[in-house]
Amino acid sequence: MPKSDKKFDILVAGEINPDLIVSDPKITLKFGQNESIVEDVALTIGSSSAIFACGAAKLGLRVAFIGVVGNDEFGKFMLESLKERHVDISNVIYDQDIKTGLSVILNRGEDRAILTYLGTIDKLREDDVSNELLEECRHLHVASYFLQNRLRLGLPKLFSRAKDLGLTISLDTNWDPDERWEGLNKVLPMTDVFLPNRNELLSLTRTQSVDDALDEITKLVPLATVKLGAEGAIASNGKVKIQASPPPIDEIADTVGAGDTFDAGFIYGYLSGWKLERTVKLAVACGSLSLRKHGGTAAQPTLEEAERVAGLN
Repeated sequence: MPKSDKKFDILVAGEINPDLIVSDPKITLKFGQNESIVEDVALTIGSSSAIFACGAAKLGLRVAFIGVVGNDEFGKFMLESLKERHVDISNVIYDQDIKTGLSVILNRGEDRAILTYLGTIDKLREDDVSNELLEECRHLHVASYFLQNRLRLGLPKLFSRAKDLGLTISLDTNWDPDERWEGLNKVLPMTDVFLPNRNELLSLTRTQSVDDALDEITKLVPLATVKLGAEGAIASNGKVKIQASPPPIDEIADTVGAGDTFDAGFIYGYLSGWKLERTVKLAVACGSLSLRKHGGTAAQPTLEEAERVAGLN
């Protein structure tokens, strides 16, 4: 990693909420006051932004986080968990009037359904992120574009300020619950690295194949990588496409946060100035290794472990 005089490598402007993961391969919802017994339950670090932040910090990047939490047990749990994982939380905002958001994940292993209470998830605003904070950072990362309703409205202005101050920018939209995919034309031209999964990219570009979707999206962004689940990922800079396959994983606990941990690996390579092939291989290894334990952060790898599994040592 090249040395920098900035205090932080990455600023994550995002949502902060825990995940309550209910796991069983045969889980179903039965209303009418039916009760079902499940195999496991866990309260873990949730939110795409927080999982990304933890993954980046685990790889050795200096990560600052800004978001909003309520003054409640879920908020305290998240902040203590982020701090334990060496993510700087000094800029997090407390809202005394709103409860911290929560996602309940019904996990079947390789598939899941998510029920989300927004709470503070959509309360961060563009003007909460000061120029003074941006000036301390090399790179800005934003995720959950369609859940962060207030931030989304001001994101073109935030991205413009960040670019003026010399930051590079990455964006992972995650899924649009309304399936409209609107507003991205204002922010993608200012985005340096775009990090969708296959379904998100195909929906956004209204195309039928990943190749066509990448060709379309790299007309707007200089670098995009598409997460393909069990098929790994493809990255493109508009000139070449590089695909990486995932390493074998003995047992998959769940897929929660795998895409966010992939993002962390990709941004590590990007900020290190690595070639595209090495970067996407590291990212795929990071995402794959995160599958070994329940939750998004429990199995996130160190840089040494991810490089070894990716065959980069």
